[in-house]
Amino acid sequence: MSRDLVGYGGQWPDIVWPNGERLAVSLVVNFEEGAEEQVGDGDPRSERMGEVISVVEPGRPDPGQEQIFAYGTRAGLWRMAGCLKQHRVPATIFFCGRAVERAPDLARMLVEDGHEAACHGWRWRPHADYESAEAEARDLDRAAAAIASATGEHPQGFFCRGAESPWTRDLLRERGYLYTSNGFDDDLPYWDAAGGQPPLLVVPYALDTNDMKFFHPNGFVRAGEMVDYVTDALDVLEDEAADGGARLLNIGFHLRIAGRPARFKAFREIVAELARRRDRLWIARRIDIARAFRERVAPP
Repeated sequence: MSRDLVGYGGQWPDIVWPNGERLAVSLVVNFEEGAEEQVGDGDPRSERMGEVISVVEPGRPDPGQEQIFAYGTRAGLWRMAGCLKQHRVPATIFFCGRAVERAPDLARMLVEDGHEAACHGWRWRPHADYESAEAEARDLDRAAAAIASATGEHPQGFFCRGAESPWTRDLLRERGYLYTSNGFDDDLPYWDAAGGQPPLLVVPYALDTNDMKFFHPNGFVRAGEMVDYVTDALDVLEDEAADGGARLLNIGFHLRIAGRPARFKAFREIVAELARRRDRLWIARRIDIARAFRERVAPP
């Protein structure tokens, strides 16, 4: 597979976002709880990554790991949803289909609060692991149906754990998706180089300004570390925007991670900082960013 290591070549599109600013910010909340691998759910193994690395032998149920995930929807969601509502900050929710199927009322509440319903796959798994396009297509359709049934919204955006399969983007095109977020390689959206029809937009995501770094040994430990890191990113991108460069900053959170009290402080302070800077940037759902980009930059 060819790799594009040049991109815009330093000549990014001259974009002014709908509110007149040049820096857009996307806040993402991942809704994955109940879609992870668990032997107790009939899977061959349980997800190992959590507050600690699971030491339960493969093939045996791990109720503790199940409960670590369940905390996200039982407790963390309520803190995070309340904070977003308080500060009037819109988010995109990356919904795993099986998680939505198990907690449809929670998914519906988030969309009723004005947040975007995007597809995060049927399970919290890499789509690169699918053995066939047919199997992946079945799960994409299953996830979209669960999301639409619970929320009344058919997803137009997609992101999967890890990486896409060789077929993912064609499957998304066939299903009318506007964008995928499986890209980590730019500060602005760009059109998929494959050039299929209908055109598919890549709205890049980020794993550095992301609370998953709390689960990595080289990542964040205290809440303030993530707050400082995101604030530094905002400062740099605001400076570049002031010099005329359009930019996009992505900030990612997970219910079971940032929903914990000590880490919720990071979520709360970052959301408050975005609200304080509201007149200097455009805080928007990813679907709105994709639509705005499409209006300003035509597919090649």
